Amino acid sequence: MDLLSIKDPSFLKTMNTSQLKELSKEIRSFLIENLSKTGGHIGPNLGVVELTIALHKCFDSPKDKFLWDVGHQSYVHKILTGRADQFTTLRQYKGLSGFPKMCESEHDVWETGHSSTSLSAAMGMAIARDIKKEKSYIVPIIGDGALTGGMALEALNHIGHEKKDLIVILNDNEMSIAPNVGALHNILGRLRTANKYQWAKDELENLLKKIPAVGGKLAATAERLKDSMKYFLVSGIFFEELGFTYLGPVDGHNFDALFEQFQYAKKTKGPILLHVITKKGKGYEPAENDTIGTWHGTGQYKIETGDLIKPVGAPPAWSKLVSDTVLRLAKKDDRIVAITPAMPVGSKLEKFAEELPDRMYDVGIAEQHAATLAAGLATQKMKPFLAIYSTFLQRAYDQVVHDICRQNLNVFIGIDRAGLVGADGETHQGVFDIAFLRHIPNLVLMMPKDENEGQHMVNTAIQYDDGPIAMRFPRGNGYGVPMDRELRTIPIGTWEILREGKDAAILTFGTTIPMALEAANLLQKQGLSVKVINARFIKPMDENMLHDLFSLNLPILTIEEAVLQGGFGSAVIEYAHDHGFTNTIDRMGIPDQFIEHGSVNQLLQEIGMTTEEVVKKVQAIAPKIQKRA
Repeated sequence: MDLLSIKDPSFLKTMNTSQLKELSKEIRSFLIENLSKTGGHIGPNLGVVELTIALHKCFDSPKDKFLWDVGHQSYVHKILTGRADQFTTLRQYKGLSGFPKMCESEHDVWETGHSSTSLSAAMGMAIARDIKKEKSYIVPIIGDGALTGGMALEALNHIGHEKKDLIVILNDNEMSIAPNVGALHNILGRLRTANKYQWAKDELENLLKKIPAVGGKLAATAERLKDSMKYFLVSGIFFEELGFTYLGPVDGHNFDALFEQFQYAKKTKGPILLHVITKKGKGYEPAENDTIGTWHGTGQYKIETGDLIKPVGAPPAWSKLVSDTVLRLAKKDDRIVAITPAMPVGSKLEKFAEELPDRMYDVGIAEQHAATLAAGLATQKMKPFLAIYSTFLQRAYDQVVHDICRQNLNVFIGIDRAGLVGADGETHQGVFDIAFLRHIPNLVLMMPKDENEGQHMVNTAIQYDDGPIAMRFPRGNGYGVPMDRELRTIPIGTWEILREGKDAAILTFGTTIPMALEAANLLQKQGLSVKVINARFIKPMDENMLHDLFSLNLPILTIEEAVLQGGFGSAVIEYAHDHGFTNTIDRMGIPDQFIEHGSVNQLLQEIGMTTEEVVKKVQAIAPKIQKRA
């Protein structure tokens, strides 16, 4: 059928199984073709084609509510709800979001880009439904990897206690972004082999109903027999003990099996957990054969070979530079331990895991645990390196405050994807970390100007013994600068003058340094001499240099690829106020809004963070220009 003509999922109601199988093939071909050009989360979506079709056939969205945990498996849902014609714009500026988005469709009832949230949200919707005396099914779809998140376990506990009518779909493909880890993953592995449980329980129940009542003792014995047999057939009975009726496991690519289980679930009162087994990447061999998570989300690729299209001769990725430097140091220092919350591939820690497997820990999607685990290691004089994306560090804020910084422990936090990240949009832009870290006592926060300074900052962090230290670094590749052979340490709290000037000063760091230097060169042609400073330590700041700048009465512009409220520019203003300086200070950074998806350059242009705007701002605050006007 013509996928571009789909307006809503109602057409599925009249389709038979044979037609649905053909539709599944068409959707897979559509995804493989379109994502080869736009990039995106191909593996998760190829795995949920039949499951998504079956959900929309058996339920009535948006009256019945589907909550896609994480959201990166919602592409098929988007196609079936009338958005196939927008897939050429997927994850592009002003285009279709890669995650559920309420403003796109009434069928998107929950927005998410972080995992493990769907069960809590679903419980909230179920409570609201019952208070309002409405009739609808609430169906969160959560992956097995997301169940390692503490929030999901908290929600399971509450749902089981309240006994609300909920149908939880556990999409078990044995992988999240990377291969799953942990005891819960092992429980699910045993459940996958126990597929006779529900059938046997139902058969025994039917048999018991046929036994004539011959006294309470026999009836009680029979009931105990029925209840206890699950202990023989299901190892651990994890979900049933939490208060759920467990169904499955069921083949998530078999329509008839899915229809049968959905109908059973709809008739059963209380919380249901339907365990669905799917194959991540199904229908595209390179994605099906992926064992490390490469095809979870990709850029462009060649359909015929599965080769990823990458720039030829590009400098190394920032993540690789940082992890390789940590590994280089760890080979000489057996105190160094690497920790990641389910991001070994994204954080480029595969080589560390291969060469030092006993000192590499992937804890699953459990950022809070990862942070406090690092703290525990540090109490024993180890040197933990916590590799974590800026957007995911938000989830471990309390642990950073309470467990790491309050105890002044030597934890090195590598804040990956700091700043704008582009295509993943609002949920993944790493623009809040300066504001939520800068005010915490004991913490050092820094960001390098290039990869050479980056390797020296990693060494500085490892050698630092006076408390927690964090280094921000962006998504993408470095600049290809020459690299020093020998590592050195950078004195904590020291800045670097990149360009001298006497009329104004620009204070910035990291990715915005090239913008500042270019603007200073343009201003020089106008007769304005601008000093550019690499303010590489965001905390502590270089107060000696700040004092000199303010004493010269220079107007100052701060630039940061992070939110302005509570950011680096705010720190400079605080310093001026606290020390009685009245210099003119202006700031550039992320405004008070969530930044949607698009290329980083497009987003910077949209919010006015460009070389041209730097020039205008310096012109506005510099006395020389003002006098000429």
